[in-house]
Amino acid sequence: MSRLLPWLLALGCFTSFVNAQAQKAGTPNINLTQTATPIAISQAKPAPACNKTVYLTFDTGNMAMAETIAAILQRQQVKATFFLANERTARGDFTLDDSWRNYWQKLAEAGHHFGSHTFDHAYFQGDGQNGLVRLKPQFGSEAGIGKWYDAAAFCAELKRVDRRFQELTGRHLEPIWRAPGGKVSPRLVAYGEQCGFQHIAWAPAGFLGDELDSGRFPNTVLLARASKNLQDGDIAMAHLGIWSRKDAWAPAVLEPLIDNLKQRGFCFATLPTLVTK
Repeated sequence: MSRLLPWLLALGCFTSFVNAQAQKAGTPNINLTQTATPIAISQAKPAPACNKTVYLTFDTGNMAMAETIAAILQRQQVKATFFLANERTARGDFTLDDSWRNYWQKLAEAGHHFGSHTFDHAYFQGDGQNGLVRLKPQFGSEAGIGKWYDAAAFCAELKRVDRRFQELTGRHLEPIWRAPGGKVSPRLVAYGEQCGFQHIAWAPAGFLGDELDSGRFPNTVLLARASKNLQDGDIAMAHLGIWSRKDAWAPAVLEPLIDNLKQRGFCFATLPTLVTK
């Protein structure tokens, strides 16, 4: 201890000298006997309080990105609305098979909302005589065959999804539906409303482009466009997987888009709501 005493006295004198010089220079005291607090190199920018709303919606599609999208929504604590049809998936089954029961149950338990996309993903082809509408199912026993539906038959097509969803999850759909491809007529929309289902389209800026050719519309372009153009009250639309795009949209676009919208002051809500756009 006696040998260390001169060194301790010297250190104390040096510290006092530095602090004295710092005071003369108008800078804070420097305590050389304390461990410096580490400085964070970078940290996430906190999102501002939201003052605008956007509605994220997803149609079933081929489900190749279903788990990825669910994980992103959970990580971001964002709720979305899903429109369900019984479509063939990338793994060879169908979206409303028992093999997808756990997936839909988890999404329902997490607070997401669900609507009908017609059971057989039936595309509207036109109005006919005597109040009929012509639809062409993409799946099911009559896939690829145009059929005429009256109001009751079309209502049954919407409700098939609700009945199957209840079998899978114990819950009903919200009273909303979306036409495959977004193709409707006033008559078809009216038939849905008579059945208790409000039709939900999407805003022009809400077309997120996941079904477009990835060579002409790369993910960077789609991300920049949606991040800039989405406005308060807009409904956005993408798929849980799509056959027509080479580069996967969801991993590259969805999460940074959510981050960008949060920075613009958006919060995320589910449908139904009174849509004015």
